[in-house]
Amino acid sequence: MTTESRSSIPLPTEAGGPMPTPAHEAQTDAPVVTRFGSGNETYALLVWRRFRRSPMGMIGLVLVSLMLVVSIFADFFAPLDPKQANLPFAPPDVIAFEDPDGNFSLIPYVYPIGDTGEFDPVTFQPLTGLIKDNPTPTGFFVTGYEYKFLWLIPSNIHFFGSVDGRPIQLLGTDKFGRDILSRGIVGSRISLMIALAVVTLTTVVGTLVGITSGYIGGRVDSWVQRFVDFVLAFPQLPLYLALTSLIPVTAPSNVFLTFVIFVMAVLGWAQLSREVRSKTLSLARIEYVRAAIAVGATDGRIITRHILPNVLSHIIVAITLAIPGVVLLESFLGFLGFAVKPPLISWGLMLQDTGTFSVIGSYPWILSPVIFVLITVFAFNALGDGLRDAIDPY
Repeated sequence: MTTESRSSIPLPTEAGGPMPTPAHEAQTDAPVVTRFGSGNETYALLVWRRFRRSPMGMIGLVLVSLMLVVSIFADFFAPLDPKQANLPFAPPDVIAFEDPDGNFSLIPYVYPIGDTGEFDPVTFQPLTGLIKDNPTPTGFFVTGYEYKFLWLIPSNIHFFGSVDGRPIQLLGTDKFGRDILSRGIVGSRISLMIALAVVTLTTVVGTLVGITSGYIGGRVDSWVQRFVDFVLAFPQLPLYLALTSLIPVTAPSNVFLTFVIFVMAVLGWAQLSREVRSKTLSLARIEYVRAAIAVGATDGRIITRHILPNVLSHIIVAITLAIPGVVLLESFLGFLGFAVKPPLISWGLMLQDTGTFSVIGSYPWILSPVIFVLITVFAFNALGDGLRDAIDPY
């Protein structure tokens, strides 16, 4: 193309178009658009994005959070003194938004169930029902029995209870007349504490043994795995009963509880160590681990910076799925009388009252502690399933 032909081409200004903007001006004038998920997003945020899409996982997270809050502030949420004796085997009271005149009321009233004074025309047995003569008004942040808030501050304020000081028993009472709801709330502290302590010990021991065995390999791995097989070969339930029976009956409750936690931890770490070992064996052959070994990285750095972070996701899921198993085991051992001794309170100890069929048939509300166990197991299982789906990319 000649010079004359090039000069005859009209410029954008001559054709009525805009003058081209320099590159640096276009970058400064253009609006900056950031899309969620692009940029330097951490691994934790990516896991949270996937986890919050799971409805069951979110329900489990909310329930677990509520249970932890209630167990920490158990005395505040318990409406009655868990050791106070009232009427034995009293049936659960009924909450109704109805005043004594039968009108709707925003303030809930508690109506006890008792003898109505009438008889069955066929069997001539006394009939029971709601007693609407003198209901108990309820409210929030009411005064009740004294306790120490966070074990330090004396207080008598409770989250829910009766306004006039009369006892309300929403789940009934046990054979000694103690409120089952208050004992279940306070007992959650011991049951969850046992579960968290046992899972913490088993996680630390199992992770250390599994990573060490899988990373070192060779003869050390062989001997360690034979010891793990030896631990897993024991029938755990008879061994639990045999070990816990070694504690004298006159031993203090704290000593007995510590020994129970120790026994559960000793017999519960082997399975996690086997799982961590298998993960470590696969990770030790990955290229970046071999590259770290080639450049002279120490074993401690390779384990803490390369292997442990990749195993941590599996450990977190294993923790959330192991807590329900410990809660069920504590409930079973407590039912047999091998977990917690009075005056401590746990869900398994409360289930001792359900030892005979006659008691269950006559007073079915004695089975109310099972509700606490079911909610706990469901919450942690739902949380564990949600975390497993969010953490595992496959």
